[in-house]
Amino acid sequence: MAKFFKVFHIINVISVRGDAHLKTLFRQDLIDLVDGAAIFSAGGGGSPEEGYKIVEGLSSQGIPVKMVDPSELPEDARVVNFACVGATTSVGYDPEAAVKTLRVLEEYVGFRAFATIPVELGGFNTLAAVDVAARCDLPIVDADGAGRSVPEVHLKVYTIDDIPLAPMCVADVHAKNIVIVKATSDAKAAERIARILAAEWGHSAYTARRILTAEQVRTSPIQRSLSKAMRIGKILRETDNPLEHVLKETGGFKLFEGVVASVQKETKEGFTFVNVIMKGADGFAGEVFEFKAKNEVLIAYKNGKLSAIAPDIITPVDPATCKCVTAEKIVEGEKLTILGLPAPDKWRTKKGLELWKDVLQRSGIYEAYVPIEKLAL
Repeated sequence: MAKFFKVFHIINVISVRGDAHLKTLFRQDLIDLVDGAAIFSAGGGGSPEEGYKIVEGLSSQGIPVKMVDPSELPEDARVVNFACVGATTSVGYDPEAAVKTLRVLEEYVGFRAFATIPVELGGFNTLAAVDVAARCDLPIVDADGAGRSVPEVHLKVYTIDDIPLAPMCVADVHAKNIVIVKATSDAKAAERIARILAAEWGHSAYTARRILTAEQVRTSPIQRSLSKAMRIGKILRETDNPLEHVLKETGGFKLFEGVVASVQKETKEGFTFVNVIMKGADGFAGEVFEFKAKNEVLIAYKNGKLSAIAPDIITPVDPATCKCVTAEKIVEGEKLTILGLPAPDKWRTKKGLELWKDVLQRSGIYEAYVPIEKLAL
C-alpha cells in the first residue's frame, strides 16, 4: 500500500505545458529551496526570512508553483531572468510590482515569456523569480545564472557566453518608476545603470532581463541547481548532523568556527559592505578569522593568511542548524560556522576568473585566486 501511494504522488505532481513536462513544487519544497539556496549564497542573495514570506504568500493564496527542466523547454521558448538588485540591507518585496516589471519587459519586446529563471541562488532572490513565475502562471526553470549569489548584475555565467544583458526593465520596489534599457555597450554598463537606479530608489530595484532562447538555457546557466538546492534544504531539515551531510553533498569544507568579535557595516552605492572578525572556538580556539563582504562574502583570512576567495563560496551558518546567516544580519557575540564550497566549474575558467578579478579589485581585493581545495589542505 505504501508503495502505491508513493507512485500516485509522483504522477500527481507532473503536468504538461505545451510539450514540456512540469513538476509541481509544494510548500515544503519551496521552504527547502529557500534554505538550500541560502547555503550557496555566500552570505548574500537577500534574507531567507523574505524568502519564507514569499512561500507563505504563495501557499496562503493557493498559487501553484511549477518547475521545468531545461531539457523540456520547447525550441521556440523565451526565458526571462528575474531578480532584485541592490543592497542586502534594503530588500523589500511587492509581488504586484515585481510582476509588473516582467510584464513591461514583455510589452516592450512584443512576446510573452515561456518561463522565468533565477539569476542566482539565494534565500530571497531565487524565490523572487519563483514568485513572479507562479503569479504569471509560468514555470520556473531548474537552473540559474551563477550557481551562487553574486554582487553585481553582469557577474553571471551568461557573460562568459557573450549573451546580452539588455533589453532590461528596471523598476523600484513598488513599480512607480520603471525604466527600459534598450541596449548597453556591454554587460558591465548594464550593471552600472541598474545599480545607480537601485541606489536612487532606496538601494533596491527589480530587474527583468537577459532573455534566453531554449538552446541558451540548456547550455549557459548552471543546470538543475534548484533541484540541488532543494536536496540541500531537505538535508538541513532531516539530518541529525546537517553540517557533515552538507559538506559531503557539496564537496565543501568547514573553514572556521567561533564567536564574532567585531562587525563593521556600511550601505552605499547600492551595496552592503560588511567586515567581520571572529575569535576561534572549539577546534579553532586561539585562532582568528576575518571575512569581507560586498553583499556577498568575497574573501576570508585565517590567522592573516588567505582561507578562501571568490568565486568559491564562503557562507556563514548557524552552528546548530547549519542554516545561512546573511552577512548584513551578523552581530557581535554571535557564534558562527564558516563553510567554504567550490564554485561551479564555469567560474573557474579563464574568462570566469577574469570577471571575478575585476569585481574583486574594484572591491579593494588584490589576492590571486587559489581553489579552495588547495587552501583547505
